[in-house]
Amino acid sequence: MALLELDDLHKHFGGLPAVDGVTLGVDDGEILAIVGPNGAGKSTLLKSIIGLLKLTSGVIRFENIDITGMSTHRIRQSGIAMVLQTPRVFPSLTVRENVMVGAMFGKKSERLSDSEAYDEAVEMLGFVGLADKSEYSIDQLNLHEQRYVDLARALTGRPRLLLLDEVMAGLNDTETHASIDMIRAARDRLGVTVIWVEHVMKAVMNLAERVAVLDFGRLLIDGDPETVMRDPAVIEAYLGKDALRDA
Repeated sequence: MALLELDDLHKHFGGLPAVDGVTLGVDDGEILAIVGPNGAGKSTLLKSIIGLLKLTSGVIRFENIDITGMSTHRIRQSGIAMVLQTPRVFPSLTVRENVMVGAMFGKKSERLSDSEAYDEAVEMLGFVGLADKSEYSIDQLNLHEQRYVDLARALTGRPRLLLLDEVMAGLNDTETHASIDMIRAARDRLGVTVIWVEHVMKAVMNLAERVAVLDFGRLLIDGDPETVMRDPAVIEAYLGKDALRDA
């Protein structure tokens, strides 16, 4: 049985379908990349899973429990966390204090004590390589490091499923490779299943074990990266019919 099951999901904005009948399963331990042209509905799909957007119709099951329509904080406490392209940070708090928020409020169990949350934050900052900057203010970090703070906060809740929305956008090659290693380590060392929306195809081909392609809100295909990215429907979605004719 899949860890996450998406059953005929629809999300409309006015009369426009942003997600149009997506059915997809994600197995425990997978790294699944969701790709597609701009406006394909990728980020909308992730935000619908985490509860930031309310579905028009469809059912989402996580660990065989229907979480459709749950509030975002309940979904977070059920074991799903998300990191957005633009870091969600508290500018008045230190790096460590930002991460402690996830430790204190991101778990199903009773709220951790301050000392327990401190220890959890220190551990996750070590995992993302920011232990030496734990007492910095957030504005002392660059965008790449702020995304790592967001990732550390997400991981403090020890989620089963991690949703990543274009977290490699704007990074240089060194930062991209470091992020690839970080996501793989989260799966391998922390046991986190990953669904990852991304435009950086070099990163997708290096990290994803499975790729799902959206176009105009619909699922075109999913499978192993090499097969998917050679599919004529995917080439047309990205490059247009002329690219197929000239190929």
